[in-house]
Amino acid sequence: MNQEERRKFLIEELLRERPSCRQQEIPAESDRQKMLLRGLMNVRQPCAVSRRFLEVQDAYLQEELAKKKITKLSDLSPIQEGISLWRGDITTLECGAIVNAANSGLTGCYQPCHNCIDNCIHTYAGIQLRLKCAEIMEKQGYEEPTGQAKITPAYNLPCDYVIHTVGPIVRGELTGQHCELLKSCYRSCLELADENGVGSIALCCISTGVFLFPSDKAAEIAVQTVQEYKKITGSRIEVIFNVFKEQDERIYRELLQAD
Repeated sequence: MNQEERRKFLIEELLRERPSCRQQEIPAESDRQKMLLRGLMNVRQPCAVSRRFLEVQDAYLQEELAKKKITKLSDLSPIQEGISLWRGDITTLECGAIVNAANSGLTGCYQPCHNCIDNCIHTYAGIQLRLKCAEIMEKQGYEEPTGQAKITPAYNLPCDYVIHTVGPIVRGELTGQHCELLKSCYRSCLELADENGVGSIALCCISTGVFLFPSDKAAEIAVQTVQEYKKITGSRIEVIFNVFKEQDERIYRELLQAD
């Protein structure tokens, strides 16, 4: 199969799962097909799927990944010992683990083609990630608490693991509890990475999107928590602060260069 054949196969299989969509026509344009495939993957509930589907999906996602520019940890220049800053798409970063800013359900964003980090990570990892997260949640038996973390394989992403954490939601005035919970997110991710022998971790801007945590204060907490953790524990884990916006890159650079 070539990429077009794989894409059409995956779309057809996903449409077949949804009786109300079985008559939907597949668009001729590749970009619209990609959007349709992503949307169908996003709304799919975690349930069993055939080995054939996974084989085709994995081949498709790996070829799509090969077309992108992959950034390796060795490509980065540390600002402080063991700490780097990188602005880019976290799903193209080759490192030990990347952090996903998850919701309390932990199984990803179900809004079709939403541009949040949770949606992007689940899209390019493949549907196995949602299945794994659902398995974790079923065993746990309750929603993921804010400030904790869970680790999963990364499947079709270039990193080895994804560490999922639920950040605090800021409604109204920022409080001390919000700050402590955000600190707990970063600390939990670092601890879990070290427990699993992960040598490097990319930390995203947790809670600063739709969870409305102020970016400057969140960055201050993130940097302080990482520095304190490495100093207190002696951890040798390589930390990458991953940002997507130019403004966040400026904030983190100023904080890291000030020390």
